[in-house]
Amino acid sequence: MKVPDPVRFLLALAAAAAVAPAATPEWNITDHIPLERVIVQGHRGAGYLAEENTVEAFELAWKLGLYPESDLRMTKDGVIVPFHDNTFARVVKDASPELKKKGVKDLTYAEVAQLDVGAWKGEQFKGRRVLPMATIFELMRGRPERHLYMDIKSIEFPRLAAEIRKYGLEKQIVLASRKVEELRAWKALVPESETLLWMHGNEAELSRDLAAHRAAKFAGITQLQIHIYPKVTADPWAPPADPSPADNPFRLRNDFLREVGRDLRAHGVLFQTFPYTDDPTVYGKLLDLGVMSFATDHPDLTLRELKAYYAAKTAAKTAR
Repeated sequence: MKVPDPVRFLLALAAAAAVAPAATPEWNITDHIPLERVIVQGHRGAGYLAEENTVEAFELAWKLGLYPESDLRMTKDGVIVPFHDNTFARVVKDASPELKKKGVKDLTYAEVAQLDVGAWKGEQFKGRRVLPMATIFELMRGRPERHLYMDIKSIEFPRLAAEIRKYGLEKQIVLASRKVEELRAWKALVPESETLLWMHGNEAELSRDLAAHRAAKFAGITQLQIHIYPKVTADPWAPPADPSPADNPFRLRNDFLREVGRDLRAHGVLFQTFPYTDDPTVYGKLLDLGVMSFATDHPDLTLRELKAYYAAKTAAKTAR
């Protein structure tokens, strides 16, 4: 039997569950999605397990069963490469003051390829280089089990779409952006691919934006990710905390997250969260609230907690 595309399989299950009579008070992932089909996105490749946006990180992520994420930019001579930052200051160790001010767009690919983008993370990563996305795509060609999130930083969509079609990867990639208009533009070029809208903000901001997407029937969006922070965090990027009951562990209310999950399932949109913490207990709590997928900087921890959650649910059902 032919195995259906994983993302479409999950969306179909979720949509069916949203309209079917509820057998239990709350929707739970273990009743609808097999463990092996839960999508875990490796942030910038494989999170903290490897140097970001390198072929080594992507290979590790695929080995673990993750969907690695790559950040896309274009070099001065038009080569698409995976690189997150605007400049080389953070990830090129001992870069000259002049180089620290420059970014991918300022150099040719030949120049970018000479930079060591691994040594900053540790000696064991020394010598890692930026490879063109064409090399990554070649590693995916003919391997339908290999998927990739592509977070748009600065790219020409027609050029990227042409490369995706060249390698036959339309159904293996998920284009990610914070801008819904970019997702819709991409869908017009490659309608077969999945898209992810990532959202960052407090409950008031998220509610405002979700209302607009709901009014548009989530056009162009097949997955939606919300950034999750614990109530107490030193992360300077965390949005201001909203009022939240004492028994709610996150800055966003439990009821708000439950309602987002219900809404997304009703529209056939995959509900993903990105917990900005290394606290292992957050995964079970988020799964209890209806989350279907995770992005993570700690994929080993995430996978471990997912397995434990499914095992505990199975044991509870067996004991009934």
